[in-house]
Amino acid sequence: MVTFNELYEQNHIIAERIKIVKFLVKDRSICDTDITRDMFFDLTDRIKNHMDMEERELYKKLLIHKDQSVKQTAENFLSGAVEIRRMFKKFMKRWCHHQQLRIKDHDQFVKDTYDIFNMYEDRIISETEKLYPVVRLVFGAEIKSA
Repeated sequence: MVTFNELYEQNHIIAERIKIVKFLVKDRSICDTDITRDMFFDLTDRIKNHMDMEERELYKKLLIHKDQSVKQTAENFLSGAVEIRRMFKKFMKRWCHHQQLRIKDHDQFVKDTYDIFNMYEDRIISETEKLYPVVRLVFGAEIKSA
């Protein structure tokens, strides 16, 4: 079971860490530090875990809801999650190996990092403005697995 406070707290932490990681990766010499690596992989793990939790705890019940607009919202977010996972997998395959960053072209790494994390920042805003109000209507204050 997850609460709205937990959902918001996870997104808050992810949003903060995105800002920090984006700042750290700009400087090539900082990019190679253990701290940057640890922050980077902590962030990617948090994003994956948050998306897994949403899939496990939210979408199943929303997809079988009698209200078509609720179903549509769930379908849209689930579809977006699939695309984000695909893009993250491609990003991680290109730049990471065994919890290590492999940066051969720093400028391209920074661009790709900004692109992927900007996309996830947009997702956080969309969840807050569109998904969570629907979830609150369906589940109430606490979200229980179906």
